[in-house]
Amino acid sequence: MKAAFLPDRGVVKVGGDDARDFLNGLVTSDLTLLRPGLGRFGALLTPQGKITTDFLITEAPAGHGGGFLLDAPRALAQGLADKLGFYKLRAKVTVENLTDRIGVLAAWGGEPAIQPDLSFADPRAAALGWRILVPEELAQKVADLLGADLVDSADYEAHRIAAGVPRGGLDFIYGDAFPHETNMDRLHGVDFDKGCYVGQEVVSRIQHRGTARTRTVRVILEGPSPEPGATILAGDKPVGTMGSTAGGNGLALVRTDRIADALAAGAQLTAGGLAIRLAEPNDLRPAPKQTVA
Repeated sequence: MKAAFLPDRGVVKVGGDDARDFLNGLVTSDLTLLRPGLGRFGALLTPQGKITTDFLITEAPAGHGGGFLLDAPRALAQGLADKLGFYKLRAKVTVENLTDRIGVLAAWGGEPAIQPDLSFADPRAAALGWRILVPEELAQKVADLLGADLVDSADYEAHRIAAGVPRGGLDFIYGDAFPHETNMDRLHGVDFDKGCYVGQEVVSRIQHRGTARTRTVRVILEGPSPEPGATILAGDKPVGTMGSTAGGNGLALVRTDRIADALAAGAQLTAGGLAIRLAEPNDLRPAPKQTVA
C-alpha cells in the first residue's frame, strides 16, 4: 500500500446547527446520509451549472468538533470559504479555512490496517483508495499506522490519471465546465434525486435530455507526452484538448460525437503532433437519456 501527502489540497470546515441543511441546499451531492467515516464527492456550481469548486466532503465526529470538512483544491480553499460565507445569510453556520492547520493524505493499493479519525474511502472510484485529513507533520506517522509506504505526491498523480479521474485546473477549467464534462455523474458526484441546489436546473436538463457531448476520456500515449492544453486532432479536425499525463497515460477533454465519427472513418488521433489513442472506446458512450416522470 502507498500513501502520499497532497500539497495541492486544502480543507474548509462548515459547522453550526444548520450546517447539513445549508450545504445540502448548495452542492451537487446528497449529504442527508453523510456520517463520520463516510465521504461524498460534490461541487459548488454557478447558477448556470458550471463548476466553481469540486471537493470531497466528510462529517467530523464530535471528538473533532463535529461539522463538515471539505477536501478541496488548496488554491481555491479561501475562495470556497468566502463563497459559502456569502451564501449563509442568517443560517446558523460557521465557515473556516483550515488549510494552514490540516491537509490531505491519500492512500491506495490495499486496505489500511486501521481507519484513522477523519478518514474515508474515496467515493469517486474504488481504485483511488482512502483520504485521511491530517496535519502534514503527521503524514509519516499516519502512513505507518495504515501500513503504507509514504511516497511522493507525483506517484498519486500518476495513479489518479491511470484511474481516469480528472483534476480541476489541469483537465478542465473551473468556471467553464459542466459536471457531465468532468464525469461527475459517473464518479458519484451528482445526486439526481435530491432537492434543489445551485445550478441544478441546468445539470438536470443535461441529464434528462442526454445532451452531454463533451467528456473527459482516458488516452494512451504512443510516445512523448503532449503538453496540457494541446489541441487534439482527428486527422486535421480538432476534437478536444489534452489534460494531465503521466507514465504513458493521459486524460483529455473531447467532443464525443466528433471523435467517434472521426475514429469510425479511420482517422489518427494526435495532440501537439504526437500520436495518442483512446484507452477505452466505451468512454465515448452517451449518458442514458432519462425522461421526467
